[in-house]
Amino acid sequence: MPHRPPFRRVTSRQNSVVAAFRDAAAHPSDELVFIEGARLALEAVQAGWTLDIVAFGEAAPRHAAAAALLQDLPEGTDLLTVTHPVLDAISPASSPSGVAALARPPKARRNPFGGAAPLVIAACDVQDPGNIGAILRAAEAAGAGGALVCGTSAHPFGWKALRGSMGSAFRLPIAMYGSAAAAVEAVRSAGLRVVALAVRGGEDLSQADLQGGVAIFVGGEGPGLARDVLAAADRTLSIPMAPPVESLNVAVAAGIALYEAWRQRR
Repeated sequence: MPHRPPFRRVTSRQNSVVAAFRDAAAHPSDELVFIEGARLALEAVQAGWTLDIVAFGEAAPRHAAAAALLQDLPEGTDLLTVTHPVLDAISPASSPSGVAALARPPKARRNPFGGAAPLVIAACDVQDPGNIGAILRAAEAAGAGGALVCGTSAHPFGWKALRGSMGSAFRLPIAMYGSAAAAVEAVRSAGLRVVALAVRGGEDLSQADLQGGVAIFVGGEGPGLARDVLAAADRTLSIPMAPPVESLNVAVAAGIALYEAWRQRR
């Protein structure tokens, strides 16, 4: 066993801690987050998140990622060792990695509209958590100041979205809105321009000015952005595509738009 006792040993799937993990995984929020995997848990710790409980499978501490996580955990973290059946009950992943955690964000929330000329990505009705995670990862890589997640989008702190973001969700300021209209209003109040990305019919993305404060709105899989969002936008842009391709994955499209904005700002 690792060098940081005491570890509580959990051998029963009926233990209350199992229910706590399962509830957090099934009902993601921005207050208590389920994390699957030692590497992702370490990303959370390094981003200033607090791990309330960390459960280690019996073999997990022998692996480098789990050992690194243990070294970075502060004193007072509730550490568990769990049997394989308990780990399977704790984690919704088809093949649990061996480490699971419950985490809380830093008390001080950062403003996604901060900075002199913020670049923000807004995901509206993007229902695939993998796409949400990939959008957040692309946003951080392209130097965006924050992200907005609105409407029926998958929760950015759901475990699948966190896995897709590869830790970016822990570091990137994220705000959530119940509708695209509310997100547009927030963008306007912050003094940013609203740019809508449409599958077709918009201006060529590469010809648009994406410098200054701007929020790029992308829509859900299939339907894209709603008409009212397109109507409210300052500019509607499209990505040129060679035929017969008619559309791109929303995360790919968001990444292309973000990197065009990043290119112009370099």
